[in-house]
Order: sequence, then C-alpha cells, then structure tokens
Amino acid sequence: MINLYPVLKPFLMAVEPEAAHRAALGLLKSGLAPRYRHDDAALRCEVFGHVFANPLGLAAGFDKDAEVIAPMLRMGFGFVEAGTVTPLAQEGNPAPRLFRDVKNKSIINRLGFPGRGLEYFVAQVSDFRVAQGAGAAADGMLGINIGINKETASAFEDYSRCLSALAPMADYIVVNVSSPNTPGLRDLQSENMLDALLAGLMAVLNSLDIPPVARPVLLLKVAPDLTSDQRAAVAQLALRHHIGGLVVSNTTVARPEMLAPHLREEAGGLSGALLKDHACAVLGDFYRLTDGRLPLIGVGGISSAEDAWQRIRAGASLVQVYTGLIYEGPALVPDILRGLTARVRAAGMAHISEAVGADIDLAAPRAEAAA
Repeated sequence: MINLYPVLKPFLMAVEPEAAHRAALGLLKSGLAPRYRHDDAALRCEVFGHVFANPLGLAAGFDKDAEVIAPMLRMGFGFVEAGTVTPLAQEGNPAPRLFRDVKNKSIINRLGFPGRGLEYFVAQVSDFRVAQGAGAAADGMLGINIGINKETASAFEDYSRCLSALAPMADYIVVNVSSPNTPGLRDLQSENMLDALLAGLMAVLNSLDIPPVARPVLLLKVAPDLTSDQRAAVAQLALRHHIGGLVVSNTTVARPEMLAPHLREEAGGLSGALLKDHACAVLGDFYRLTDGRLPLIGVGGISSAEDAWQRIRAGASLVQVYTGLIYEGPALVPDILRGLTARVRAAGMAHISEAVGADIDLAAPRAEAAA
C-alpha cells in the first residue's frame, strides 16, 4: 500500500472538517485510494449468513451517498456500511456542524443525515453491484444504514421505503434509531415504539419478493447512552423479533472531562477515542444480555489493532472504524488486520471467531456499563 496520508494529513487537518471530507471523497472517486489485500484464513468469518474476508468494516457516515464503496473495499475493508440514507434529499443541520478534538482524536458532529436521497443512493449502489458482477469492482460485503428525514410524516414509512428499495441490493441493512442529531429519532429506542417498529419492518422485509437465501438481515444501531434497563429491553426485543444483530454503538451525547473545553457546549454526538471505553463496555453488556446468541458489530473509538481485539473479545463478531480512520489514515486498515492476525496466533487460536466474547463471562451477574 502506498500511503500518501502523511503528506495529505496536514492539509486535511488545516481546513474545515466537512471540506476535508469532501476532498477525501474526491480523491477516492478519482482512483487515488490506496489498495491493500489481507488474505488470511484466520480472519475469514461467517456472519449473517455471509463469509467476510475479514471482520474490519467502514462505519456508516463516511460514505453517506454510496459513492466510494469500491475504493474503500479495495483499501482492505472486509465490508462497507454506506449511508445513512433518507428517502428524500436533505441538507441536514446548519453549519458549522462538525468539530475536531485533535488532541483526544475525537469528533463532535451534528450533521443530521445530509444526503442526496434514496433515488440517487439506489443508482449508486446499483452501479456498484453491476461493476462487482462484471469483476470490475472490489469484492466485499455491503451494509446499508437507513434513516428518516427530519421533516417526516411517519418514521415507519421512511424506514419502510428505504428498506423496500434497498433490500435487494444489500447484504445487511441497519435501522438507525440512535443518531442524536434528528429530533425524536432516539425516542424510537423506547420499548413500545421499538417493539412496533421492529415488528413492522420485519413484516415488510419478509413480504418482499426476494428469495430467502438472498434476503438481507435486519440490524439495529443503538446508542451508547441507553440505561441498563433500556439496554435489557432492546436486547429482548431484538431476540423476540429475530433481527439479525445489533450495531453497538452510535455516538454519545456525554461530554467527558477530557474533551477540549471549547467543545463541551457544542450539541451533537461525540465519536472517537473518548467514546472507546464506554462503547466497549456497552457492547459487552449487550453480549451478556443476548447470551451471545446475536451477532454484534462493535464500533466507537477503534483506532488500533488492540482496540479491535478488545472489542472482539467483548463480544463483537465484526468491528468498524470511522473517526480513527480520519486521524490515522488508510494505513490503519493493514495495521489492524495484521495486528489481529498476530493476536489470533499469539492466543493459540486457529480462527478469530474463537475470540468472540472471550472476555465475557455469560454466567456472571450483570454490571452497569462504565459511564
């Protein structure tokens, strides 16, 4: 992998965060993305009925409009989660809405699902799938993260519309009920509302004219700020409705003491290193609550092989990065994959699946996830 990021990083960090992101997308679309392939059977894993080349994925939010799926897969990711997509195009919240805490390798965002809408997103994914089928695009799994418009008449209808259009194209679909930047969205995590939402969306998914073998699984992305009782309710609903798994977790509205003082009053979700320990604890709690029966995707503050390894041992079958990629650059991908391979071997394991949940005693009493 030729890594130009050390040269580009000072420029990208010197400009406004959203402008830097647009520049990065432009470079990726122009074909300048680095390429890396880590082919090791020890990292190959079967999750959601699919074989992933490795357990490392790109989290939702980076590729909101599904424009750089292939370049990111060529970078070495085992899967990419595109989105969050909403039925209608929208600008999102007013700028400024993205703030870096460089010292703590963290970010606050209050973007509010900006994007070009479902029609454009479907066209982009369709083009990717056609190219992939012709051997012109990188191999890898595709997840799609779906949301609702800020001005919506019905959250269920928004999710249903996205699900119906994208299910034939996705390997898995994530229902995002946990962004703090769309009014009322997190309320959908309440027990009664979530019960009705999952029942309705599973009915929609099962009614689609897609062969069962090709039907994507439905996942739920949850907030790290849920109380212990709320996590227990979400876990039971996930099991009751037979959804495919959970993505743990989204950004937090908490403001740790270490956060740069000038950012403590900024609204939005905090991601990056300052979220790491709490996200890992919440993941472990969900692994206990589901008795290890539900595949979990661990995300939030992962920026090294050791972070990824800890998340897997806490119960994640797959892991994702986003903020860590911003601060560490594309070299993070081979660093994590090589590091995971080394840790599997050092642990005397033949396969990374043996490490999933290794640090969690399912028979032990539950403890409140660390604040």
